[in-house]
Amino acid sequence: MKPMHWLVAAALWALPGWALAADMDGSALPLWWGVPFAGILLSIALIPLLAPIFWHHHFGKVIGAWGLAFLLPFAVVFGPGAAGVNLVHALMAEYVPFVVLLTALYTVAGGIYIRGNLKGSPVLNTTLLALGAVLASFMGTTGASMLLIRPLIRANDNRRHSVHVVVFFIFIVSNAGGSLTPLGDPPLFLGFLKGIDFFWTVAHIYQETLFLVVVLLGIFYAIDSWYFRHPEDFRRVDPTPTTLSIGFDGKVNFALLGVVVALVLLSGFWKSPVVFDVAGTPVGLPGLVRDVGLVLVTLASLALTPPKVHVDNQFGWAPMQEVAKLFAGIFLTIIPVIAMLKAGVHGPFGAIVSAVTRTDGTPDPAMYFWATGLLSSFLDNAPTYLVFFNTAGGDPVTLMTALAPTLAAVSAGAVFMGANTYIGNAPNLMVKAIAEDRGVRMPSFFGYMVWSCGILLPLFVIMTFIWFR
Repeated sequence: MKPMHWLVAAALWALPGWALAADMDGSALPLWWGVPFAGILLSIALIPLLAPIFWHHHFGKVIGAWGLAFLLPFAVVFGPGAAGVNLVHALMAEYVPFVVLLTALYTVAGGIYIRGNLKGSPVLNTTLLALGAVLASFMGTTGASMLLIRPLIRANDNRRHSVHVVVFFIFIVSNAGGSLTPLGDPPLFLGFLKGIDFFWTVAHIYQETLFLVVVLLGIFYAIDSWYFRHPEDFRRVDPTPTTLSIGFDGKVNFALLGVVVALVLLSGFWKSPVVFDVAGTPVGLPGLVRDVGLVLVTLASLALTPPKVHVDNQFGWAPMQEVAKLFAGIFLTIIPVIAMLKAGVHGPFGAIVSAVTRTDGTPDPAMYFWATGLLSSFLDNAPTYLVFFNTAGGDPVTLMTALAPTLAAVSAGAVFMGANTYIGNAPNLMVKAIAEDRGVRMPSFFGYMVWSCGILLPLFVIMTFIWFR
């Protein structure tokens, strides 16, 4: 039986003990419970570099094995009921909504084919990145990434140096652009569900976003222009010759994209007392309607999109499957890590929590920005946002007013620094997989971090001194 199948079997084995609560006392957990999560991170970082063929064929088994390395010992120590409850909580409260939304956006955006092929010049590339940054806050970083990455790669497939184009696309479209509304990135959507006003982020971190996006666009334009001026940057034969006419196929997906946005908004504004208990995990009616609606949107897109659109788009499920498998392991093994963080100063990560508080007991926005950001680079940024949201008091009214600089720091750190690694935000991995599928030799896990550390971290330092002191 495959490791992923063992995870399902473990859940069934634990069914009799569903009465136990999903919450655990993180202060009582030793650090070694975080080893499986660290193992997943190291596997994602090292195995593709050291054994790329093995990773390509067996990454699902590797992730499943790490999941079992957490779940089975947990079941032995705390009982099968506790293991089952935490597994179901990770699935129903976090993983399923996450994957359902990503799948809907991936499918709908993949059903829109932008006809024609313009020349990938520095002006065109910079314009597409700027357009993607704007779209990301309205159709999500995943939707904007899936809509624009293919035509951007196609426009530059006659150039030998295109890695920088995809790297900056991840920086700008897959991350920074999604910082202005709850539709843009999951952490902000969680804040919206907690009571943060829909337009709060656009009113409070638009300056930081504008600074980051504009500076990144300027750096990209300079790098792209340098390559563009050299004749050796171009191949002799353009795989997809330039055309002047631009059009859209699969237009029905624009309407379906509107349905996705409406469903997400509905789940935030609709307050219903109807709650279903699924093995100790409360599932509200608005969230259930949203997820079922997103599944129906996905099926409608597959049924209504002409097959030629998917062929022209080279649409396939491999990138989505990779993200789904990797994040299944991440959402499972992150359970004890989040519990340790939630334990605050009394937990194994107490030093991190203490570091975000000044000596007078007030929150330090600069430390909140960096703590949230650095953890969001390697943990899932949505639960990390919630941890520091609660660390800062958890009251939405106070956070939007008296502690507005702290909430701005948490929001910016969670969204912006998701670009620091491939696993910081789900679209990063999806864009990487699509680019590699189309022949772009993307950097390794650490190779990508050379780009992010060299370009992003200095900008984050500047932002700290300007906005988060």
